[in-house]
Amino acid sequence: MSDLYRVEDLRLSLPDMTRKPLFGAAPRIEILKGMSFTIPKGQVLGIVGGSGSGKSTLGRALVRLLEPTGGRVTFDGTDLTHLSEPALRPLRHRFQMIFQDPMSSLNPRMNVARIIAAPLALHGRPNPRDGALEALERVGLPRSFGARYPHELSGGQRQRVGIARAIALRPDFILADEIVSGLDVSSQAQVLSILRDLVREMTLTLAFISHDLSVIRRLCDRVLVLHQGEIVEDADCETLFAAPKAAYTRELLDAIPEPDPKKPWFQRAS
Repeated sequence: MSDLYRVEDLRLSLPDMTRKPLFGAAPRIEILKGMSFTIPKGQVLGIVGGSGSGKSTLGRALVRLLEPTGGRVTFDGTDLTHLSEPALRPLRHRFQMIFQDPMSSLNPRMNVARIIAAPLALHGRPNPRDGALEALERVGLPRSFGARYPHELSGGQRQRVGIARAIALRPDFILADEIVSGLDVSSQAQVLSILRDLVREMTLTLAFISHDLSVIRRLCDRVLVLHQGEIVEDADCETLFAAPKAAYTRELLDAIPEPDPKKPWFQRAS
């Protein structure tokens, strides 16, 4: 299996606005501290860590919403690290993003069909409305939902619209950033099931960011555990839950509520 992404010694620093002086530039704080990993084509990679671990920053660096300050990010053989926006534009349709809060990422003045069709029209695809309605069906919503507006949908339905918009361009890679954290358990299960089916049917590569290892376990093939801007563990999902190596990973696992405290759902390393 060939690699879609190759990340080498990735570093990224951002201005620390909490310490900005009255005059002059704000000091910079290093968010990502030299990460190296690959994402093979067709793999579902979980990226997990607590608040401030750098997981969302890493995701945005992968799709070049943030430009790294060091290292290299290679996408299907193309070095994205410092590409200009005009050079990135022809590649943008190949990697898409699903946002955490669909209400803030969906234009309230546009109906669902127009929201999904907008990137299709932007990239010059024929019949963007038909493509939008087809994408709706792929995420389990009827075509009639194309006439609705975001405020008329439930949270789970809005997140499905976000997924439909991401898959409409038939990308190679999708970044999903905490997309089920605000949903109830039933809606979470539906969204995760849809993602699993889409990965299989469309041969997608997916990076799924979450702070919740129980969600990661249901969806992902492999897991990166981040802590303070560094990768502390990189393992396939089964191995990570059966025998976590890093102390921080064990802390995250210990924080998961167990349905039956007398029957732990993973084996702790001795």
